[in-house]
Amino acid sequence: MSVVLADVSQGYGTSNVIDQLSLTLSPGVTALVGPNGAGKSTLLRTLATVMPPRSGTVAIDGVEVRDEKSARAVRNGIGYLPQHFGCDPQMNVWDFVAYGAWLRGVPARAAGQAIEHVLGLVDLADRRRDRMGRLSGGMRQRAGVAWAIVGGPRLVLLDEPTVGLDPRQRLHFRGIIGGLRDTIVVLSTHLIDDVAAICDRVVVVNGGAVQFEGPVSELEVMGREDLPGHSPLERAYMRLMPAEEQRL
Repeated sequence: MSVVLADVSQGYGTSNVIDQLSLTLSPGVTALVGPNGAGKSTLLRTLATVMPPRSGTVAIDGVEVRDEKSARAVRNGIGYLPQHFGCDPQMNVWDFVAYGAWLRGVPARAAGQAIEHVLGLVDLADRRRDRMGRLSGGMRQRAGVAWAIVGGPRLVLLDEPTVGLDPRQRLHFRGIIGGLRDTIVVLSTHLIDDVAAICDRVVVVNGGAVQFEGPVSELEVMGREDLPGHSPLERAYMRLMPAEEQRL
């Protein structure tokens, strides 16, 4: 599996949120970080084939996504969890994850085992018959993660997946994502400690453009002691922000 974006522009109405962005993704966990409004969610929506690029090319496993037909050819291999995902509150957890398996084309004979597997991973096996609308925020988020990874998609896109998780649940989540080493995982997050704990690479975006792309260790050494932050990685991130934000 490979994902290549070349000179991609994307936006809403008359405005571009992403402007001629180029990026190559390979198996492993890539963090996507940047301030609010930087274009992270728009980039994930584009990768998920929710919206075709305005210009440039998006190629997923060698298939250039240009229209609905080409998007359908790659969607079975993509697991996408938006930051604010919707669901029928009357649907139980099992059926919610089963719907994700169906959308991804998981064969009926294999679906039950696949659902059991991911519910075990997110520690919701004993909640399978609970209605989604009755779950706590953290449980609902874990059900969303199960929805995104059921069937073993080769590209997993997670937009702020640890929102609503307590510290123990976040540690558990790190273990789940850390086990997806043969998968391209793109994790959009504001939590720099999650980046340091589980990510192989990091992409920093601001103003719809890539400010840094590379191993987490390469970004970490860019931190300066005079910049705000509680760790070298946080200070390195601040170094890539505009001067007025560095003074915060």
